[in-house]
Amino acid sequence: MENLTPDNWREIVNKKLHFPLELIPAIQEGNTAWVDSLLSIGDGIIRQLDESEDRLWREALNLSIRLGSEDIMTSLLLGVKFDFRQIHEALLVAVDTNQPRFVKHLLDRLDLEKGNKMDVRSFSMAIFDHSIDDSQFAPGVTPLTLACQKDLYEIVTMLTQRGHDIPLPHSISCTCLECRNSRQYDLLKFSLSRINTYRGIASRAYLSITSEDAMLSAFHLSRELRKLSKKEPEFKPQYLTLELLCQEFAVELLGMCRNQSEVSTILNSAEDDSEDEELDEQTFEEGIPNLARLRLAVNYNQKQFVTHPICQQVLSSIWCGSLSGWRGSRTAWKLLVSLGIFIAMPFLCLVYWIAPKSKLGKLLKVPVIKFLLHSASYMWFLITLLTESIFMEIFRSDFASRKQNILHNSLHMIWVAGFFWFECKEVWIEGLKSYFLDIWNILDMMVLSMYLASFTMRILIMLKGYFLCQDPSTQELCDYFTNTVREDWKQEDPQLIAETLFAVTSMLSFTRLAYILPAHESLGTLQISMGRMIDDMMRFMFILMIIGTAFLCGINNIYVPYVVSPHLGRFNETFNFLFWTMFGMANQEYVDMPDYALAEFVGRIFYGIFTLLIVIVLLNMLIAMISNSFQRIEDDADVEWKFARSKLYLSYFREGLTMPVPFNIIPSPKALFYILRRICQKICCCCNKKAPEYPPIASLSSNTLNNSGGQGEGRVPYRLQVTKALVHRYIEAARREFEESKRKDVGNRITELNKVVGRLHTEMQEFHQKLQWRHKSEPDQANILGKYILGAKNNFRDFDKNEAMGCENTGLPIGRHPTEEEEEEHEKEGEIKAGGIISEEGEEPESEGPVEPVPGEETTFETASTPDV
Repeated sequence: MENLTPDNWREIVNKKLHFPLELIPAIQEGNTAWVDSLLSIGDGIIRQLDESEDRLWREALNLSIRLGSEDIMTSLLLGVKFDFRQIHEALLVAVDTNQPRFVKHLLDRLDLEKGNKMDVRSFSMAIFDHSIDDSQFAPGVTPLTLACQKDLYEIVTMLTQRGHDIPLPHSISCTCLECRNSRQYDLLKFSLSRINTYRGIASRAYLSITSEDAMLSAFHLSRELRKLSKKEPEFKPQYLTLELLCQEFAVELLGMCRNQSEVSTILNSAEDDSEDEELDEQTFEEGIPNLARLRLAVNYNQKQFVTHPICQQVLSSIWCGSLSGWRGSRTAWKLLVSLGIFIAMPFLCLVYWIAPKSKLGKLLKVPVIKFLLHSASYMWFLITLLTESIFMEIFRSDFASRKQNILHNSLHMIWVAGFFWFECKEVWIEGLKSYFLDIWNILDMMVLSMYLASFTMRILIMLKGYFLCQDPSTQELCDYFTNTVREDWKQEDPQLIAETLFAVTSMLSFTRLAYILPAHESLGTLQISMGRMIDDMMRFMFILMIIGTAFLCGINNIYVPYVVSPHLGRFNETFNFLFWTMFGMANQEYVDMPDYALAEFVGRIFYGIFTLLIVIVLLNMLIAMISNSFQRIEDDADVEWKFARSKLYLSYFREGLTMPVPFNIIPSPKALFYILRRICQKICCCCNKKAPEYPPIASLSSNTLNNSGGQGEGRVPYRLQVTKALVHRYIEAARREFEESKRKDVGNRITELNKVVGRLHTEMQEFHQKLQWRHKSEPDQANILGKYILGAKNNFRDFDKNEAMGCENTGLPIGRHPTEEEEEEHEKEGEIKAGGIISEEGEEPESEGPVEPVPGEETTFETASTPDV
């Protein structure tokens, strides 16, 4: 205190300490004593905020962290009062350099200043501070989000235990006060903050450590990110990348399963999630697990998860059931069995109706046999439609009049009634929401509705004709509905509408046969490609409709005033002309009007431009789109086919629906028994199912399970045990992979440095040879070259030690050249030869200084061969 100058006293009184310019060099050299003297720790001097000096103090603290100088960082924290913004950036630097000790030190400093009530949300609110705009980190990046993005599990665990959390961002259309203020303050910062927040939430480390069910959280987050990519298309690539990251994480967790018990638990778990519980209520056949988690993955379009070998193995084993030899049998044998089921379908259905619990009845409940049985029923339905079409052709005169017999073309209604009852039971089993998620169900509803409408109209025509003929006052209408020929019918006649609907439904019924194609790999891939092509065509038709309507109006308006053109000037004729032009089937002379040159000239120009755009540009663009879609499916054909096949498999795992159409409309004794049993269960409230007992997970200790919220191993659900075991294995595997990559990176760096030193040695030899050739003696240059080689050799020699042992053996910071005293010490130990040049023969040099070339004599610089890494 006696040595304090008036300037120092003034600094103490004002509580200020200006930034010393020598502080940065002192930190770079690692001189802790010099740093302490510059900060004057014993005087308790602190500083106030100053905009110009704030960046310098922040740079000093960050530099000490990057260099790994813990003592200097401690001195800075003790001698300088850093505010929250600077500690925030220092934490980011410590996380970015993966230094858990520094992170713990900075968190302890925050705890000392704010106590245990630290507001961790202040990290996310830092976007409102313009003073951190020059920071190297993006807006909205918190220490936890940065650690999660880098998958630093140790730091993430440390931060979450200190109360840090990543709050889920509000929706895009949120109008709360916080979102409005953020948008008004800086819209770009607000958007970048959302992206960085989702990067942290979607990271493997955050999902693994903070989620009780990491796989389920990955499913939900993946679906949310897919929706955000559509709502916020500006950042669509970023959202899609994060979605793919979540899908890959769920797949990697599934790959950590070690036995069938764990696989069954993961795929069947349906707790703590409302949508998952709805799937859990959909029971499957006896002996088949509900696969609620797998069905949820199908609904969320998690293709990588569903097509994982583990899931496919489970599905294939359930699909074949007790017919273990079905998977390995030949195609010819499968076709023979399918043909036998097709022919014997009525007999098999009769056996199942009488004795569903018999050996043959249980065999029919195997999913693959159920699939063949339903496919055979549908084939009989298509044969019935073809037969009715042939009968309509044979009795064409009757079907062209009012005298047609409704029984001649109504046999298919037996199957339609069965399909209608089948769809009703499917809605009852799956629920209305799940039912409409499948586009095939929507197609079935449309087809059945048109079948019923067509049949109803024909029935109404017969009933109306019968009742009108009973009343003499309506004799004219009676004749219309009973005796008139087709040429006298009105355009809105019910029979015409019924025939049109029947034709459309017949076509769609044959199209519905594509549903069973995913059962075969080649046919399933073609069916998926066809669906994508139809989707491309629907989008293309929108553009085609706009351009076609524009030219339709333009060309039609040109030819409307001229009556001499019989083919153009009316919308119907003009539309037909332009439509068939697209296929090259129109007559180009229709646009000619020799008597009206101007109209003919403009009409030809319009027609030429239309032909150029539609025929040459748009149609070729459609071909390119279709080819691109087909190629994308072919490139990922295995995943697409397995995903489509999985949906087909799951549809045949459900309980009930074993009896094919149309035999399902006949009430069976089994259905009556189930109805009575359900009534008894509702009245008695008994027969509750017990949860299955599973063995404990050996990879997790009881302490780990107890810390998860339970009191002892017996109270932790087996599902949570399996989930925590998978996450634990995944974290350990990630840490081993990180250590391995780190070792490989050090080895690669040493190898690159070895090559650089080798090239330097070669260049020095060539340079020395040129000096000898010119017979010039330049001792100063030789001395400089010798020192340069000395520094390079010393850096290369200490590189491995600095990386592996943290410079503990040498005591030198990384990147600093040894002093002259250290060089002399190494020379005494025999580590440095002849002015820093190591001889290949290991001989002692004759002098300590650099060798000066003597004119007329040949002098060479010999160095030791670079060591193998």
